[in-house]
Amino acid sequence: MKKFLIFIGLIVIPVITLLILGWHYFGPPGKSMETQIFTVPEKQPDFDAVQSLSDGGFIRNTGAFSLLKEKLAKDKEVRPGGYYINQNMFAWQVLEKITGKPDLLWLTVTGCPRKEQIGEKLADLLGWTSKEIKDWNSLYSDFKSEYFEGVYYPDTYLIPVTESAGQIARRFIDRFNTKFAPLADKFVEADIKWTTGVKIASLIAREAAGDGDMRLISGIIWNRLDQGMRLQIDATMQYTLGKRPDGSWWGSVDIGEKQNDSPYNTYLYKGLPPTPICSPDIRYLEAVINPESTDCLYYLHDSGGQIHCAKTYTGHKSNIGKYL
Repeated sequence: MKKFLIFIGLIVIPVITLLILGWHYFGPPGKSMETQIFTVPEKQPDFDAVQSLSDGGFIRNTGAFSLLKEKLAKDKEVRPGGYYINQNMFAWQVLEKITGKPDLLWLTVTGCPRKEQIGEKLADLLGWTSKEIKDWNSLYSDFKSEYFEGVYYPDTYLIPVTESAGQIARRFIDRFNTKFAPLADKFVEADIKWTTGVKIASLIAREAAGDGDMRLISGIIWNRLDQGMRLQIDATMQYTLGKRPDGSWWGSVDIGEKQNDSPYNTYLYKGLPPTPICSPDIRYLEAVINPESTDCLYYLHDSGGQIHCAKTYTGHKSNIGKYL
């Protein structure tokens, strides 16, 4: 009997010890089952996922977790994105989660894109079906809707892979509202409707060759509007033409196309187009209410992107001869 008890002790005690140590190093670090997002940056080569998990209270011991990863997931990478985890998960559950498919994916939108362009990026990122693409493109499809175009703010987003087109659109619109909020009172003071401001900002964004000429182009657009002149901006016709056979959205516009009847044709019709033509960022919205004071009514960019403006059409033709 004594030998049996000794034998049991030699087995049970080490097992209990291992369980205690295992819990200490690999057990849940907390009791909260509240879902949190563990974020892996898109572009941070020095990002330490293990240390970040420790800092967030998701693992008990960095050394133990690194050992676990070496043994169980040596060849698996932790991809950029977001992962739903909580503090009541065991270390191996956390490891399995962060070496699997992300629950949220990074999306960066730059420039001044039209809604369909953003939809293409979302479709590539999320593997959308043709129906989901159609759902996105048909959002707020009435010209009279304030959200038809122009409010899908270009920025970096962490997109949940399960969100619908409508939910993702709200993310873009909410970001626009956040960015625009500091300017709202200034637009009211200048007696400019925010929808008008976004239209003008979108034209500036598509016409400017860089930050240096945004305010000048804004001043020229305002001059033309104030004098009742046609804006004659190619970008509005580019918007009307949509996607080209070569896959581009913003190709050149020939003389014949400038005669096509469209509410966006600023060669035929005075005033602003019925909607913005793309979604501008805050810099272009600021340029709308801070135009450069100028007598110019015409402008062009030379092959190097340098802007040249003129007060008269005669002066503009001279610039065409010099710089184009």
